[in-house]
Amino acid sequence: MPANLPPEYFEADKRYREAKTTEEKISTLEILYGTIPKHKGTDKLRADIRRRIAKLKDEAQAHKHAGRHESAFHVEREGAGQAVLAGAPNAGKSSLLAALTHARPEVADYPFTTWNPTPGMMPVHDIQVQLVDTPPLSREHVEHALFDLIRNADLLLAVVDLTRSPSEQVHEISSILSGHRIFPEPLKAAGAEDLHPVFLPTLVVANKNDDDQTDPEARALAAELGDAWPVLPVSAATGRNLDRFKLRVFDALGIVRVYSKPPGKKPEMESPFVLRRGSTVADFAAKVHHDFLEKLHSARIWGSGVRDGQLVGRDHVLCDGDVIELKL
Repeated sequence: MPANLPPEYFEADKRYREAKTTEEKISTLEILYGTIPKHKGTDKLRADIRRRIAKLKDEAQAHKHAGRHESAFHVEREGAGQAVLAGAPNAGKSSLLAALTHARPEVADYPFTTWNPTPGMMPVHDIQVQLVDTPPLSREHVEHALFDLIRNADLLLAVVDLTRSPSEQVHEISSILSGHRIFPEPLKAAGAEDLHPVFLPTLVVANKNDDDQTDPEARALAAELGDAWPVLPVSAATGRNLDRFKLRVFDALGIVRVYSKPPGKKPEMESPFVLRRGSTVADFAAKVHHDFLEKLHSARIWGSGVRDGQLVGRDHVLCDGDVIELKL
């Protein structure tokens, strides 16, 4: 916070936080903006408030001209799975998205740069996984629709800044999410069953692990959190461990890639089918074509745990990388 803010600023800020409607928020933010003295130390603060006002006005205008409009927090799912990046301000979510995908979110060294979710596609092996950058999780200001986005994701990536009390950040993320009945999948919170909770596969991404100087902090965080919150240290700035990140995301999504082999032809290795881990030959047949399931007799498999070309039945469980020739 810039120095030398007048008492009127804090009074206006209190009224803004108490505002209920979009119109009230716009009005109180405009008053708030008018209380800020103009000097170099307040440039970022004034820019931040202008951005907030513009965003609220855009939302109000869209709502006015559309009786029913789609939320900015609705992100159409693409690829083999959807993983949401969530965390405190300045943890580096946008930097990770930029480093791992072709998306170009706004990246800055001051908080609350991201106002709306930003998706990007991350290549892993021969598939694409959708990463979604989100506005910061903060008790001061957070859109309720953000929690709907997180609930519907396949994977939660809790991003923390390894150089700035990462344990406190994890506990803050956990506290905010649990208040909205969202819990990491391994953690069965006492009494949560009465709240209709959502349990999400969760990975703590400890960002800013630029070199081995911060490795002790990463190890300490992993030891403290245990199995409920598995930790992976990475660096969006240097690329450290980003390849491991891709593989951990793939594994956490609980999916397998399966390749189709038409009879008498080579397998189609460029476009795998993506199935949930534990899927069977019958599940694969249904995904290839709805008629195939009824006609399916057996299949030949090339891959893990079988002899090449081994004949298997409908209930055979598939492994990642299996090649399948259906027998109809």
